[in-house]
This record gives sequence, C-alpha cells and structure tokens, in this order.
Amino acid sequence: MPAPDATTRFSTRVDNYVRYRPAYPTEVIKLLHDECGLKPDHVIADVASGTGIFTRLLLDNGNPVFAIEPNAEMRIAGQQFLENSPRLTSIAGKAENTTLPTHSVDFVTAAQAAHWFDRVAARREFVRILKPGGWCALIWNERRTSSTPFLRDYEQLLLSYGTDYENVRHERTTETLPEFFAPNSCAEQNFDYQQEFEYESLEGRLLSSSYAPLADHPKHSPMLKELRRIYDLHQSAGRVAFEYHTRVFYGHLT
Repeated sequence: MPAPDATTRFSTRVDNYVRYRPAYPTEVIKLLHDECGLKPDHVIADVASGTGIFTRLLLDNGNPVFAIEPNAEMRIAGQQFLENSPRLTSIAGKAENTTLPTHSVDFVTAAQAAHWFDRVAARREFVRILKPGGWCALIWNERRTSSTPFLRDYEQLLLSYGTDYENVRHERTTETLPEFFAPNSCAEQNFDYQQEFEYESLEGRLLSSSYAPLADHPKHSPMLKELRRIYDLHQSAGRVAFEYHTRVFYGHLT
C-alpha cells in the first residue's frame, strides 16, 4: 500500500527535486511510438506529473498533456518548468481521481510515481479515462545499487540513515505489475541511463529523496558527513555517477 503521506512528503523538497532529479532517456518516447503507436496528436494524462520531468518529453513530442498532480508545490514548480506550454493542462488531481472525463485520453503515463498509488483505485480510474484501446505506461528510473563501489556505499548510506527507505522502495511495486495489467499482458523494456554529480549536486540529489532526513532530524548531519566521505573516496575528476536502468512497463487496461 502507498505511504499515507504520499501526496505531501515531497513538499519541502521541491527545489532539490527540480534541480537534481534525473530526466528520462528519449528512447522511452521512441518505444511508445514503435510499440504503442504513439502519435503527436494523441492526448496523454501524465499522472503524478510532479515537477514535469517526464511531461516535458511528451510535450516535446508534440502531445497535448493533462499533467495530473495532487501536490500544490510540485504542480506549481511543474508549470514554471514547462513554461506554461500551450499543450499543457495542469490539473490538481490524483491517480485515484484525475477529474478527467470518461474516455478522454489515448495514453496514461506515470513516471517514478505508481508505487505511491492505491493501485486498485488508480487502475479503475485509468480504465475510466482511457479511450477504448488506449495504453498505459509506467516508468521508473531504477538506480543500480551494486554496480560500482560508490553505488554500493551510497546504498549502505540510505539503509543506515534513511527514515523509511526500505519500506517505500518502488521495486516492491514493479515485482507485481503484471497483476495491475491483468487479464491483459504487460510488456517491459529497459534502457541504460546515467547521471553525474559534483558534491553539491550529489547532496541535492540525496535531499530530494523523501526518505532522506532533513536539517531538523538527528540523522541529517551524520548522513551528510558520510556522504562527503564516500564522495571523496570515489570521485574521479570531481565527479561521481548514478547508473540507472530505466524500466518501462506498458500494456492495455480493460
């Protein structure tokens, strides 16, 4: 089940989220074009659109997008980031109640978000708003946790200092996604992606995570001390890297 404060837990992290969260590989749009027939005139509901990181790829493809976001701070940041594109309609809604008309969209997308949903209610809502034959695509940037010595140490940092890191990892959701699409099949494709940081941006990336303790928490200072230690240990030319595999799950909902 989603965390009870899922719609508010990023409110104090918006600035870091905008500046330091990764984008998504453009291959995701090509995949939706090749496998799902995505065209620029298709109407998309980008659910839990946050600060608009994935929404921007859809707008750049020419699509009209309903950006559905329940958190006011993130929704406003998304409007600013997307410069109020004429193809953008920003809506104060959520996965379980988008407020969109029935059979009004060709695609429903959710990037780095579906693990927060009440999946039964969200699935019901997606079926309602999708046109017959419409597609649902759920996307995650999944940080590799053991592919480099730095990433192994970073994972241990999260396990040691994160407030509820083990409870909210989205992998718990992706393991059961076939149930979300059933009785239809669910396809998956993965892409490699990378994000590089100097120390300041690495710290901002950490603090953009909802499970990273903030300045008023007793674990905050020790966590940053450990972050600095592993950065100094592993940096090369002043940089460290997050490696991701971007996972895309897509299919029809009936």
